[in-house]
Amino acid sequence: MKKMLTASLVLVATLFAAGSVAAKSTKEISPYPLGERSVFSDRAIEERIKPVGSVCVEGDECGSAAAPAEEVASGPRSGEQVYNGSCAACHGTGAAGAPKMGDAASWAPRIAKGEATMLKNAINGINAMPPKGMCMDCSDDEINAAIEYMVSKSQ
Repeated sequence: MKKMLTASLVLVATLFAAGSVAAKSTKEISPYPLGERSVFSDRAIEERIKPVGSVCVEGDECGSAAAPAEEVASGPRSGEQVYNGSCAACHGTGAAGAPKMGDAASWAPRIAKGEATMLKNAINGINAMPPKGMCMDCSDDEINAAIEYMVSKSQ
């Protein structure tokens, strides 16, 4: 029995020594103390719910330079610019019954009604075309320029 007890003690001492060599310090396991490692700890909860961004209002000091503002065009856009930016989606494909630019047959009855009628219909919308063709930042003059551009290419 004494032999068995000695062998057991030797075995336990060997395992303990091997374990202490292989064991990592608590700093290697986690930089946080034992009570702060839980997913329910105040630290873990604060980390999960922290803001992901912030808002800086122009004029306030926010610590870093804001991205440069998008350059705004000076003056009205040309008819071609308005057409390419807002009108081409429908008037380039004929979507929803829109007369395709360059199709003289589909433009002829519209042209016959006069420029004032076409401008009124473009600004207020007609059939499937929404007001201003959804170009809400277009002025009436820019809409008129787009109409003139499409008509010039469709006669």
